Amino acid sequence: MSHTDPMQRSMNGRTTVMADSMILINTAVAITAIVVLIVRFRLSPVIALVLGACYLGLSTGLGVEKTVDTIAEGFGDVMADIGLLIAFGVLLGALLRELRAIERLVDVLLRVFGPKRVPYGFALTICTVLQSIFLDVLLVISGPLARSIGSRLGSLGKARMATALAISLECGIVFTVPGAAALALASLLDVSLGKYLLFGLLVVIPTVVLAIAVMSFFFARGWWNADVDELPETDLDSTAAVGVGGPGTAAATELRKPPSLLLLFSPLFGALLLIAAGAFAEVLEWKNPVLELLGSPILALLLGVVGTCLVARKVLGQPTVEKALGAGLRDSGQILLLNGVGGCLAAVIAAAGLGDILGGYFSANSWAPLLLVWLMAAVLHVAVGSVTISAITSAGLLAPVAPVLGLDPVLIALAAGAGSLFFVHLTSNTFWLLQSLLGQTTRGTLKTCSVGVSVASVIAMGPILALSAFL
Repeated sequence: MSHTDPMQRSMNGRTTVMADSMILINTAVAITAIVVLIVRFRLSPVIALVLGACYLGLSTGLGVEKTVDTIAEGFGDVMADIGLLIAFGVLLGALLRELRAIERLVDVLLRVFGPKRVPYGFALTICTVLQSIFLDVLLVISGPLARSIGSRLGSLGKARMATALAISLECGIVFTVPGAAALALASLLDVSLGKYLLFGLLVVIPTVVLAIAVMSFFFARGWWNADVDELPETDLDSTAAVGVGGPGTAAATELRKPPSLLLLFSPLFGALLLIAAGAFAEVLEWKNPVLELLGSPILALLLGVVGTCLVARKVLGQPTVEKALGAGLRDSGQILLLNGVGGCLAAVIAAAGLGDILGGYFSANSWAPLLLVWLMAAVLHVAVGSVTISAITSAGLLAPVAPVLGLDPVLIALAAGAGSLFFVHLTSNTFWLLQSLLGQTTRGTLKTCSVGVSVASVIAMGPILALSAFL
């Protein structure tokens, strides 16, 4: 019988520790380099993420061929999972925008909820129903509407509506299917979209309501000063003219008899219900070929697009529908690229073996991994200023840990989304759009957007940690 020399075993242990340490160090260098390239040198996030993935693969010993193959496979896997979903979601949003469905929905909310509760109804609608619409487009359309409602809610109306809009927009894209970041997170962590839809709703609804309530509490106690937090009304005229019209105004003048809102939104609602039904059937282990087919996210959203096209064609005519679809396809390009290259980095991180290394630091029943992924996403967001980049990068870092720990991947996805919301600030395009469209000063926007969304980021961990006790 042969015996291993104790000194040899010790040397092998030290070699393993050194190799693991180098992987951790090179991963930190890659993430830092991505941040510096984006923030300091204003390099496109798409290019910066691919360069970071290349460095990490080469520095951790994957070699040139495997690094390139892993990057390509990571991009392809994400596109296979969510490429069509993003395209269909954006097309749905483009059609609803052309139909002016959002403006009409806001009028209904104001009548139903009344002035006191309308910020909550407005925010919940934005973060759940309207996530198929490209973020900046949704903001440009809904911003002037929120400001108009705010002017009818008293001295704190603008602050309450600005906060409600900021929180709902940012929470929606990370927690709600088919939000762009939510689709990417589900793909990176191999979470079914039906499951993400269900658990995302369990997180986003209480988060949005509680965050708005907390901010309203502080505003009511003197934290909002209209003299320094709001712009004079005369400064808003040109902004209002641009915002209220929006892309759908010209088409709206062609409407002879506006269709009911239920008809306009029924294809989208139907698609989401099919996805949710498919998820319930999967959880209950109920096998039904028809439901499996119709409840698949790709087919469900495709049916939603087809249904909305038919409604829009009847209301607006075929030329306007084709124009809206063309605009939607242009909008989807940058979303697809950004999410795809996020998959490149995540694939290289997994191939480098980071999951096994990090798995040794945590226990299976510990909250530490969820808090760590939240912290990583928060730090990345403060540095880079992009919710999507910070969410998919932090999720990619800890995705390999999920099977090692026995954690349900949906928890890591939701924690990454929550952390990526922390401190939306001056590097974010959303920040400046909210400032101009809601008539706020920079100081006021820091309160409603930066602080408001950060409050939501922290509150969201409550439902997520509660869910971890049952999953």
